[in-house]
Amino acid sequence: MNVRATAAEAVGAPEQEEAKQRVAALVARARDAQRAFELAGQEVLDTAACAAAWAIMEPGRNRRLAELAVRDTGLGNADDKFRKNFRKTLGLLRDLHGRKTCGVIARDPAQGIVEIARAVGVVAAVTPSTNPAATPANKIVNALKCGNAVIVAPSPKGHSSCALLVEFIHEQFDKAALDTALVQVLPEPVSKAATAALMREADLVVATGSQANVRMAYASGTPAFGVGAGNVASIIERSADLSDAAHKIALSKTFDNATSCSSENSVVIEDAVYDAMLGELQRSGGVLLDATQKAQLQAAMWQDGKLAERCTAKSAARIAQTAGLDEVAAREPTFLMVEENGFGADHPFSGEKLSPVLAVYRARDFADAARTVREIYAYMGAGHSVGLHTGDTNLALELGERLPVARVIVNQAHCLATGGNFDNGLPFSLSMGCGTWGRNNFSGNLDFRYYLNVTRVAYPIAEQVPELDALLGDYFRRIGR
Repeated sequence: MNVRATAAEAVGAPEQEEAKQRVAALVARARDAQRAFELAGQEVLDTAACAAAWAIMEPGRNRRLAELAVRDTGLGNADDKFRKNFRKTLGLLRDLHGRKTCGVIARDPAQGIVEIARAVGVVAAVTPSTNPAATPANKIVNALKCGNAVIVAPSPKGHSSCALLVEFIHEQFDKAALDTALVQVLPEPVSKAATAALMREADLVVATGSQANVRMAYASGTPAFGVGAGNVASIIERSADLSDAAHKIALSKTFDNATSCSSENSVVIEDAVYDAMLGELQRSGGVLLDATQKAQLQAAMWQDGKLAERCTAKSAARIAQTAGLDEVAAREPTFLMVEENGFGADHPFSGEKLSPVLAVYRARDFADAARTVREIYAYMGAGHSVGLHTGDTNLALELGERLPVARVIVNQAHCLATGGNFDNGLPFSLSMGCGTWGRNNFSGNLDFRYYLNVTRVAYPIAEQVPELDALLGDYFRRIGR
């Protein structure tokens, strides 16, 4: 099967041809700029990365981007986006500081291997409406650090924020005498055809956002990294500090109105501490709905089996008003809670909600809690992450060995921790791979290493042929020949 042709057919041949011509000009400019840029040396690459980072971090520009994002997408809140734009970019700069990303990056004299970092070329960066400035900035900085050009394909709603970000980057590039063709954005209107054309023409696709875009990236015929669906669950084990756990869950669940794929969608609480933990969550601003209120909320949040825009990434009070729960809205909740015991499409609260709404499950014990999480992820969210609040941190290893997750986040505010934070060692990123569980080809946080090729020079070394018994002796003794 010709996957490139298949991707073209998916958006219609005439439309694809028109998009191809428009995109070709952008890619040609990017290639010309990138060929010179990748050979300019580490200092120039670092300057470009820093220029792109400062373009979003400077407070005045950051505020404009945050407010524009909320105005045009209707998602999240400006203050949290302002914090996210700054902290995620600051953390990325920390991760990149002093990293060598061109020329010789490693030597192993014993093995006779020298590693040379090489750029991948032109990167197509597909980005979502939930983070229309922070995610493009992260990808742009990583791409530039590694000597690449980058063209962003934003969501239609996020185009204005992304275009303004690129404008700010170009201003910084002009100051640093850098070629602005290194960073471009698809012009409006952003169509599926244009995004597909960019994916086909680029050297690498990094896709964050809808699973439709991720699937299109994988089908483009271009090497691609795409992320899986979010639907994070957190386990509250009986030895946890319940007050601390509730505070962190509330902080994570409400940040930017839960636009993050790393925001908790469910909590699974051991029976021994269930009532006490519900009390702590309520003291942290949560309101627990009764069965009638839950039904009203469900009717408001899902229409024809799909999440309704009117509730996505809105405040808890606004969602309650939309659902006709005026008495709940009057209590000024910071997040809403519903008790759940089922999984799958017939139990939509078991899936990703992209809003400050939390499903609450009761588990008999830790083993039952892990089973519950597995059931949730069998429906949605496999491969992403699981949270654990506990006094016995060894339990995290059990989850890491048994659950289909790429990350186990222990005693932390999940949405702040999963993409890297200053109090953990994960790389700062807004794109989290979910491994084969989430139909992805990687399971790490998408950092600069994914934007590099590595050439290995192999020199001859003294031959070292092992004895057969050194490798199979134990097998022979246990099993026989």
